[in-house]
Amino acid sequence: MSNNLAYIHSIVTGGTVDGPGVRYVIFFQMCPFRCKYCHNPDTWFKNSLNIKTLDSLYCDILKYKNFFNFSGGGVTSSGGEPLLQAGFIAKLYSKLKGGEIHTALDTCGYVDLTDDVKEAIKYTDLFLLDIKHLDEKKHLELTGKDNKKVINFLDYLFSQNKKVWIRQVLVPTFTAEKGYVEKLVAFLEKYRPIIQKVELLPYHKMGEQKWKNLGLKYQLDVEPPDKKDVIEFKSIIEAAGYEVLLS
Repeated sequence: MSNNLAYIHSIVTGGTVDGPGVRYVIFFQMCPFRCKYCHNPDTWFKNSLNIKTLDSLYCDILKYKNFFNFSGGGVTSSGGEPLLQAGFIAKLYSKLKGGEIHTALDTCGYVDLTDDVKEAIKYTDLFLLDIKHLDEKKHLELTGKDNKKVINFLDYLFSQNKKVWIRQVLVPTFTAEKGYVEKLVAFLEKYRPIIQKVELLPYHKMGEQKWKNLGLKYQLDVEPPDKKDVIEFKSIIEAAGYEVLLS
């Protein structure tokens, strides 16, 4: 498909949890992962019923520029995985930067570093990078893919001195464990110069009904993490000198 067209799932015009300030959040269709706890399984595949043109999306975004300016907000691309449509994002973000609008990408990082992806990275101010799991086998179990491309992606962001918020979902038996959080802190040390914040997202079951509605069998049979444990994990990361957001 042309880089002037994109498969879009939905748009939120007053987002406050996907980057700084008030944000125009674009949820793109398609994702390379099949996370066991995914709360947006309806974004996994192409949906030709909601295709947006570059110009129509850009013009709609401009309606909200005053809100961006007032709140320090901007535009965030999420999904799904937005970088599966990197050519479109590169062109859109280039136009947004020309209009002095802040740009962010909520990404799993599982992409090849193609010219289109590098161009999209060039015009992105902030990356919200989801770390699914540091262990390759556990990552494969959780998502259906290993984590090599994700690490390569983070390495490239580091080489380009791009600002990053790390997002970590806390999943019992996988990542909601003190030992794992300590390993995360050690892993992030290499990337400290580019990491602005670490966001902890306790696992929840709010996406379970979506799986049922799509005729899918929900893949994870665990309860949300204990609140006391989550506070402890937050304290461990803060003690290492990072600003921590708790969603």
